[in-house]
Amino acid sequence: MTIALAVRNRLAAEGFDVRVAGDGQDALVQYGNAEPDLVILDRLLPGLDGLEVCRRMQAAKPVPVLMLTALGEETDVLVGLGVGADDYLAKPFSMRELVARIHALLRRVERASQLAAEDTVIRVGEVEIDTAARRVFVRGAEAQLTRTEFDLLRRLAERPGQVFERDRLLSDVWGFSEAAATRTVDSHVRALRRKLGSDVVRTVHGVGYALVRR
Repeated sequence: MTIALAVRNRLAAEGFDVRVAGDGQDALVQYGNAEPDLVILDRLLPGLDGLEVCRRMQAAKPVPVLMLTALGEETDVLVGLGVGADDYLAKPFSMRELVARIHALLRRVERASQLAAEDTVIRVGEVEIDTAARRVFVRGAEAQLTRTEFDLLRRLAERPGQVFERDRLLSDVWGFSEAAATRTVDSHVRALRRKLGSDVVRTVHGVGYALVRR
């Protein structure tokens, strides 16, 4: 609870209305009562862990989720993204970085709502992106993407074949640009490949990523 209270105090000082849950079950109860704009989840919550709490929250009503984790393994990060987390932050972290990530995620949600009003369908090869409904289809079958995965795919699809540097994707999709955070892009690209196909996104080593035209 020490970290949770420190986070609450900092976010309250930033002007946020913050609720703190002591365990996974309490988090679900408070989520149902408060309907928050964003959830910060510790991967290692007592009782129901953060992954299960995230899965249940997203099944009930999708919400932006920032996952805190002390586990740096790539597989653990991908599992978190797979159950609906939008971003993750490894411990130890600075409060300044946490606040920046939160503001960036909230801006992304607002921007996504604005873009959805454009009612555009983008087709690149066998991938079809319905920006208004925020749905993605591969060869006619729907792929279930998280909010951030969708935003990343949409950005790449705006210019198929163009190589986007990791720093630029961080800025365009996540709303911030830090060299140490480029691993976030790598993790989300791996998640996209797992859901859409290993050959959908091309890696240009030492540079970045491009959506493959077919």
